[in-house]
Amino acid sequence: MITRNRLTTGVGIALATLAAGLGTAIPAAADEAPAAPSPKVELVLDVSGSMRTRDIDGQSRMAAAKQAFNDVLDAVPEQVQLGIRTLGADYPGEDRKVGCKDTRQLYPVGPLDRTEAKTAVATLAPTGFTPIGPALLGAADDLEGGEGSRRIVLITDGEDTCGPLDPCEVAREIAARGTHLVVDTLGLVPNAKIRQQLTCIAEATGGTYTAVQHKEELSDRVKQLVDRAAEPVVTPVATEGAASCSTAPELKPGLYTDRAKIGEHRWYRVDVLPGQELRASASVAADRAVDNDYGVLLRAVTAHGREIVRGSEAGTGRTDVISSGLRYPKAGTEDEDSGDSGDGKPAAETVCLQLAHSFSAPASVKRSPGLPVELTVDLVEGPAEASDAAAFGLGRGWWLLGVLVLTGLIAGLLTGWLSRWRVAVWRTN
Repeated sequence: MITRNRLTTGVGIALATLAAGLGTAIPAAADEAPAAPSPKVELVLDVSGSMRTRDIDGQSRMAAAKQAFNDVLDAVPEQVQLGIRTLGADYPGEDRKVGCKDTRQLYPVGPLDRTEAKTAVATLAPTGFTPIGPALLGAADDLEGGEGSRRIVLITDGEDTCGPLDPCEVAREIAARGTHLVVDTLGLVPNAKIRQQLTCIAEATGGTYTAVQHKEELSDRVKQLVDRAAEPVVTPVATEGAASCSTAPELKPGLYTDRAKIGEHRWYRVDVLPGQELRASASVAADRAVDNDYGVLLRAVTAHGREIVRGSEAGTGRTDVISSGLRYPKAGTEDEDSGDSGDGKPAAETVCLQLAHSFSAPASVKRSPGLPVELTVDLVEGPAEASDAAAFGLGRGWWLLGVLVLTGLIAGLLTGWLSRWRVAVWRTN
């Protein structure tokens, strides 16, 4: 009987200890932050016949690309899911219709097996056409799904040979999907026509173009782009501005993307509480051929149409992106209980943001999709007095200007008086 009681007691203590351990373990697990979504990168390699040319450090372009790939595969961060796609690698014939479909995924996007990926790259040999457009579409499909950043790195030695599917239009189509997929391009030949096409592809998606002529440059640049995909970035939220403020989407603080056609105005709404300051900026990118003179206007108006403040900027063809911004501080209420929001809090003011740009283009340039727009909205604690933020365009530093002006005036008067005194003394003596 005593033995049975001791056994029962021991089992009870063990169960209680186990339950306590589980009880402390479960909350600990629940407190752990969710893992960040894995970034995805696909390397798209040109394996067309022109890659046989021996002009990179005494080697063929293909040999230099393979060596660069081996270096990159050794350095890929663990959290990056990487894949490889080829173009022009399989069809050696002359049939253009067949050759312009010659693109395939050499290594699937996912956790990297370095040995397997290197083995796949080692089998490649320069073969066929240069279907850049179809390869970009295939790579975009390869990277579908997931919440992490997505990046295509295109390495090629020539322009697309498979028109009429224009790779630049393909890049714009990818950007218009709102998937926030970036395409970076690397050109192995410093040719003006090739550079123009690869630059257009990159700029249409917010990527970069780089000309490389040495193995080390190629390895270093691809490593840099893969590493950049692993860095945490703010993912813009796709939105669609309206034709009027009454139907405009309501924006919270954050980063947004949109498309604005030539001659089109876009409207957005932001609710600003008393004591807050609205800070907004807009950037419009010229991702196609446009006329030299252009501008961008961002206006804040009331719901009744009265303009509050505006920001504008103009350009003359020296840049592909033009930006403007504004600040609107809303004065706080003396009586914190005033307002008609129904919950005892001050009512928010609806501020309408109007975005307009003056880009123009020849009639041959496509109007759709519209030009890429990036809109930033932030709400911060406003200044003590709303008028302080814009006083003389200097915020609260206007008094410093006054001190500097007064100091300069006094210094000027003293200098003039001393100069006249010295002249008078000189003439006397």
